[in-house]
Amino acid sequence: MIEFSERLKTIRKSKKLTQKQVANDTKIAERAYQSYEINEQKPLFENLIALADYFDVSLDYLVGRSDCPERR
Repeated sequence: MIEFSERLKTIRKSKKLTQKQVANDTKIAERAYQSYEINEQKPLFENLIALADYFDVSLDYLVGRSDCPERR
């Protein structure tokens, strides 16, 4: 199973976005977002939802519980 931090980084890079862009667009502090990608901390529930919505993927996909990114 892929780690949340790795999945997050992979999705962001596939969309050619910077950490700063994602943080600004989702209203998450840039340092907090960076800490998610390097697996220093896990996001709060509302930030997790914001990231899934932003990338248009399911929560299960984002956290590595599924390999299917589509939301149902």
